[in-house]
Amino acid sequence: MQDPLDILHTQFNLPNFRPGQESVIDALLQGRSALAVFPTGGGKSLCYQLPALMFKGLTLVVSPLIALMKDQVDALQKLGIAAARLDSSLSKEETFAIFDSIQSGSLTLLYVSPERLKNERFVQRLANTRISLMAIDEAHCISEWGHNFRPDYLKLADLAKTLKAERVLALTATATPSVAADICKQFSIQSQDHIQTSFARPNLQLRVTPCTMNERVNLLLARLQKHPSDAATIVYVTLQKTAEDIAAAINASGLSAAHYHAGLNDDERNTIQNNFMSGATPIVVATIAFGMGIDKSNIRAVYHFNLPKSIENYVQEIGRAGRDGLPSLCEMFAVADDIRVLENFTYGDTPSTESIQALVEYLLSQQAEFDISTYELSNRFDLRPLVLTTALTYLELQGVIAAQTPFYSEYKIQFLQGVDIVLAQFDPARADFLRRLFAAGKKGTKWLTLDMIGISEKLQEPKERITKALDYLAEKGVIELTVASLRQTYRNMNAVQNAQDLQSLLETLNRLFAEREARDITRIQSILAYANNPKCLSQQLIEYFDEAASPCGICSHCRAQARGETVLQVAALVAPQITAQQRELIADVQGKHHTALQQARQLARFLCGLPSPATARSSLRQHKAFGALENLGFQQLLALAKQH
Repeated sequence: MQDPLDILHTQFNLPNFRPGQESVIDALLQGRSALAVFPTGGGKSLCYQLPALMFKGLTLVVSPLIALMKDQVDALQKLGIAAARLDSSLSKEETFAIFDSIQSGSLTLLYVSPERLKNERFVQRLANTRISLMAIDEAHCISEWGHNFRPDYLKLADLAKTLKAERVLALTATATPSVAADICKQFSIQSQDHIQTSFARPNLQLRVTPCTMNERVNLLLARLQKHPSDAATIVYVTLQKTAEDIAAAINASGLSAAHYHAGLNDDERNTIQNNFMSGATPIVVATIAFGMGIDKSNIRAVYHFNLPKSIENYVQEIGRAGRDGLPSLCEMFAVADDIRVLENFTYGDTPSTESIQALVEYLLSQQAEFDISTYELSNRFDLRPLVLTTALTYLELQGVIAAQTPFYSEYKIQFLQGVDIVLAQFDPARADFLRRLFAAGKKGTKWLTLDMIGISEKLQEPKERITKALDYLAEKGVIELTVASLRQTYRNMNAVQNAQDLQSLLETLNRLFAEREARDITRIQSILAYANNPKCLSQQLIEYFDEAASPCGICSHCRAQARGETVLQVAALVAPQITAQQRELIADVQGKHHTALQQARQLARFLCGLPSPATARSSLRQHKAFGALENLGFQQLLALAKQH
């Protein structure tokens, strides 16, 4: 076997391994799974890219970040490494070319999103492929104890077994001890193969600046004016509108900035990202949607205009600064009012007991095996998609339902050759099957639409045969094929036998969501505790991840103490008094829109300006009262709503 160090030199043009990389690679080469906890910019990707060149088979990389996938695949291809990514931006031709390279064994690394692994057609394609390594980026998403739990990640451990992955590498920059233990348990990673490097970043100067809401725009502008005009800078904000407003203020001051958030289309986001990478736009004002997976080494400053939502998020975001090792500034403008906004988002995501009960009763009323559209259920029970997916995952973990293979309920085909020409290419039995299949579709001007829910029963043919036939025709280039309306299939496990079982289940689900809410609120509060603790800022962050640390000497807290000054405290958050006029508004909205906002939690969301399927469906987001009381706390409004 070739020496990994030789591959590092010859293939990646790097002189030496970074801390931890060699230990991770050695574990993988010996056939063991591993967990790599490296700080942002610590070189996690090399830990699977290099061994991928030494294994026989495919390295499957699971990442939620399309930007990261694109950047890494582009970089690997420039190095002559056979790498590809599967995402929604690819054309049919590009997708089929990747499928061909998987089948031929010519592909070394394949990047996919966790959502892609819910696609039955894709998983079937992988079933006969040797998966030598399954690498899972952002692995903290697996753990409910993590700061960014994603339900799709919970199923990756089972999927790794289904695909017979020979080894797994979990990677994250932000795993606390409890999260790391959870990841190791799920993937059977031995303690010696949990490899964690230091979180210390001595080149980062951390500052916390307590201020008021009215002061911070001018403070930010004053800081930016002191930097060279071309200094790469990220300004993080919470809300999309704030990103737009602050970018406009920066541009008005004579500097060049762009705003970036999830509300922009793909082309706009790509343009902004590319301009930032090239230096054409030195300052980006962004929500947390920006920066994930961006490998720009010379970011000189990261400002938090709004408070981050957790210590983990903060560490990840400031970790994008100074990856070249040169001094960089990370400043947080600490305003207590931000806590209310972050808490409102968290409280708003917790589903009402009424919605949970209605969802569970609906699912239990279905047949032994049933399928659902998450979009339809989200609207029906007023549960945001992520909350609904989490509820379904909880039900799976409680043994109430079991996920089966998802499928697309609608296939559309366009013939690229005449139907008679297509049928003439097959023997009589197969031609007859295809003729019946085409006849079962609904003809449009251009497309033939096939309803996949009823077509199997109508033709008395297995659905698998139908999908394989259509895939085959598409691969041969005789039809163009598109799919839509993903539906998840579940089996009812008959775990709920009586009213007592149902009550117990509902109590469990509501407890799980309440515990999740409490954990997230604690994380938000920890940011304020961090800012107000006079202890060294860097030392606090490093110790949060269970690593011993000493004062850095350069952060704002260390400098204040060196000057004999008291560390400034963030002003306490004061709950506003509710006026009689506000009470009247609540009663008026509830009286006029009692159908869409009949639950107290729905009304509280509406008044806080938190969108939900109910407000979208009834066009209430355009109502003048939507968000009218966002300066109040969600819990205050919830208590008031329950009184009306």
